[in-house]
Amino acid sequence: MRAFVDLHCHSRGSFDCLSAPKEIVRAASERGLTHVAITDHDRIDVALEVRALAPAGLTIIIGEEVKTRDGDLICLFLERVIQPGLSAIETIAAAREQGGLVGIPHPFDRMRGSILRDAAMASLAPAVDWVEAHNARVIGHGNEDAALFAREHGLPGIAVSDAHSIMEVGVGYTALDGDPSTAAGLLAALATAEIVPGRASYLIRLWTPLAKGINRARGNGRIQPATSDSAPSHDGPS
Repeated sequence: MRAFVDLHCHSRGSFDCLSAPKEIVRAASERGLTHVAITDHDRIDVALEVRALAPAGLTIIIGEEVKTRDGDLICLFLERVIQPGLSAIETIAAAREQGGLVGIPHPFDRMRGSILRDAAMASLAPAVDWVEAHNARVIGHGNEDAALFAREHGLPGIAVSDAHSIMEVGVGYTALDGDPSTAAGLLAALATAEIVPGRASYLIRLWTPLAKGINRARGNGRIQPATSDSAPSHDGPS
């Protein structure tokens, strides 16, 4: 079985994206994807909405782009939200407790919360399952550095869209042999990963600051780390 997967895609659940669930599943289906991970920033509730709308032939994986104290991580196959603000190691442990998988997004992107900008974080390599060797939104040499890191550490390198708009869904993706519909299935299939690169245009990326402003006006700002007296408000089912 050949699968075509985009393992990093945002919806209107993210503070910097306005993509509606029904439009995501339509775009993914039209573009031939078989699996899409919805990885909103620090929440999973809208990912559950997307999954409920998926037609036959399209599997939606519940994920989260978690803002750790050390940088961002992608966690997939979640049942419960992982709160932001933990260390990278604590976040990985929280994902593993749910039977989830963990990848490193845009590892060397200097414009975002990228873990591998800190050389000490290379020690995380044995604890994760893949590296984004091609992120369609990365500018400069970040993807080349990520691909080299993946090879040096024996990790699968994948391609993702990191879509923050409908136009970007599937612009970069990974082709796999197997059935990545479960954590075990994806883990096994990663050994066959074939990068299918693409790039989001600069014009499309101009949509992101506009989306941030609209979401801020709607009260959907970035979720802040929980304190002893509060918890993130967009947890999804517990």
